Amino acid sequence: MVARVEGLEESGGESRGRACLAPGAETCRPPAPRCRPDRGRGGAQVRPPQRGGHGGLHRQRLLRHGHDHRSRLGERFQHSASGEYRAAVLTSLACSPPQGGTIIGSARCKDFLSRRRQPGRLGITNLCVIGGDGSLTGANIFRKEWRACCRTGQERGSASAPGAAHLHCGVLAALTVQIVPGSREPNRARKKRLNIIIVAEGAIDRKNKPITSEEVKQLVVKQLGYDTRVTILGHVQRGGTPSAFDRILASRMGVAAVIALLEATPETPPCVVSLSGNHPVLLPLMECVQMTQDVQKAMDEGRFQDAVRLRGRSFEGNLKTYKSLAIKLPDDQIPKSNCNVAVINVGAPAAGMNAAVRSAVRVGIANGHRMLAIYDGFDGFAKGQIKEISWTDVGGWTGQGGSILGTKRVLPGKNLGAIAEQMHNHNIHALLMIGGFEAYLGLLELSAAREKHEEFCVPMVMVPATVSNNVPGSDFSIGADTALNTITDTCDRIKQSASGTKRRVFIIETMGGYCGYLANMGALAAGADAAYIFEEPFDIRDLQANVEHLTEKMKTTIQRGLVLRNESCSENYTTDFICQLYSEEGKGVFDCRKNVLGHMQQGGAPSPFDRNFGTKISARAMEWITEKLKEFKGKRFVTDDSICVLGISKRNVLFQPVAELKKETDFEHRIPKEQWWLKLRPLMKILAKYKTSYDVSDAGEMEQVHSRGMHGEPAAI
Repeated sequence: MVARVEGLEESGGESRGRACLAPGAETCRPPAPRCRPDRGRGGAQVRPPQRGGHGGLHRQRLLRHGHDHRSRLGERFQHSASGEYRAAVLTSLACSPPQGGTIIGSARCKDFLSRRRQPGRLGITNLCVIGGDGSLTGANIFRKEWRACCRTGQERGSASAPGAAHLHCGVLAALTVQIVPGSREPNRARKKRLNIIIVAEGAIDRKNKPITSEEVKQLVVKQLGYDTRVTILGHVQRGGTPSAFDRILASRMGVAAVIALLEATPETPPCVVSLSGNHPVLLPLMECVQMTQDVQKAMDEGRFQDAVRLRGRSFEGNLKTYKSLAIKLPDDQIPKSNCNVAVINVGAPAAGMNAAVRSAVRVGIANGHRMLAIYDGFDGFAKGQIKEISWTDVGGWTGQGGSILGTKRVLPGKNLGAIAEQMHNHNIHALLMIGGFEAYLGLLELSAAREKHEEFCVPMVMVPATVSNNVPGSDFSIGADTALNTITDTCDRIKQSASGTKRRVFIIETMGGYCGYLANMGALAAGADAAYIFEEPFDIRDLQANVEHLTEKMKTTIQRGLVLRNESCSENYTTDFICQLYSEEGKGVFDCRKNVLGHMQQGGAPSPFDRNFGTKISARAMEWITEKLKEFKGKRFVTDDSICVLGISKRNVLFQPVAELKKETDFEHRIPKEQWWLKLRPLMKILAKYKTSYDVSDAGEMEQVHSRGMHGEPAAI
């Protein structure tokens, strides 16, 4: 089957979301705009027109926080030119999180380029634009004539395609691609029942001639005699319900754009709000535009390697990882390392574990190692359940949930001697551990036992994989995104039920132990009214305030409520107690129901984010192991930096020794002492229409754009 990725764009940067602030020349401020509702204290009108295609942009909405007034321009720049707009309030956006597409409309309008007096006539002083690279250019045009022009563009690898230049991007196809723009490697698909070739819309050969899906089909039929079909995905890729990650990203970028806008002065240079790794940054607008143009120029001139490099380290790394995982070199071309590397799953199952194992096995084999699979965690390790695993054994593991190798919460503990014996018998030179907090504790125990058992003096690295996302040393864990999507999807269904019933509040209990990541981020993605977590203690007065808030909410057009509760947030304020309290205090106004999600959060097929994150971070772990084995050449490893946790922290991918992470860990409650997502707590409350303040430290700081691949560029997964 040949699948064509069509109608999409990517800008050449590697940010997941963007927003730009562009102060320009004189501000047009008319004496009598068409619509002048109460502007609040600051008198500024912030408007978010959208331009180009769309892909779940509702969540990127502006917040009324202190002194901003929001209005919406329907049908994007087309209505910006014609002058159609209306005021936006929180209630008009309350149902937007689960909806795909764009509620306020979308259009590609050339009139916008010429009718430049309309925004001034309407009294617009600030402009927030949500779109792709075409919107980036449009915002720059606005910047030249107006002050305080803000542009927000959401590019997460599946945005729009306003021009022919954007057809040559292989970001979406790169993760599973056979033919991509800028890559001319021949297709060497392995023999199997089903072969899928994904062709990016703008794929070209070395002579800059287009490679079409039909040509690929004819080639396969003629050369191989396979029955082949072509499927053009097209605009199916634009629709659908936005994922939890997209909703949270859009919310963070929308806030960052507004904060940057409100803090801007006439001297502030136009900038792009971007997310680098997991950290918001501000980048100069014109340099970003130049980087985008450089990519297209390199493509036109046939400098494909430069084009790949200019796409960014993330794109370049994705392409390299894909090639190493999809195509196995002949055995005589793989240099042998004479090293045995073992892979083990530890802790509770998490979606994406199998993708991580597959990546580790294939990268290890490509580096010349003999790969061993340990079944059933440390329990199976002690019993000798160890087998060699080959390249073909892990075929098709990427999309499978759970843990095929088997995983248990058992720690090494009393079995340290038996485990050391098995490592000696199988001559294991390195160990890759994929799991949650139990894997972290197990790594600490193995590290402490090095003095007694020299078999443990080998490189060991842990890849975080747990739905709880509670492993110190990493902002993200494999499986957490899939669990968030499950929670978000369930909450969407429950909200739909509550909307039909009217005047009903649901209490949802999530997993996570003492870590409130799932409850907090799930509430943010699902648009909940409150979230109770262990990290933020609450009492009966907080419950009373939430009941009063929901009572007032029932007087509006949105007559439903949603509250999330972490399973271990309080010993006494249980899910049953909160449900009974809400039912009693809300009697006559609303009724209350509860829903405990349970282990469904651990199941299901891994999300695209978890598949790719697991694949890339495990590949990085195997590269680290290979470097360590080459560095010491069979010698004993006794240094702290030879036993690490691999994770992404803010903007960097870090290998952090477990000895250093001990002081950052709350072992009693099995959580890190500092957690980045707690800064987003106020955002969830603001979106639920509570009066609170937002921590602007998460808004980003101005930085310069560097050529992709240059030294000093932030690491990317």
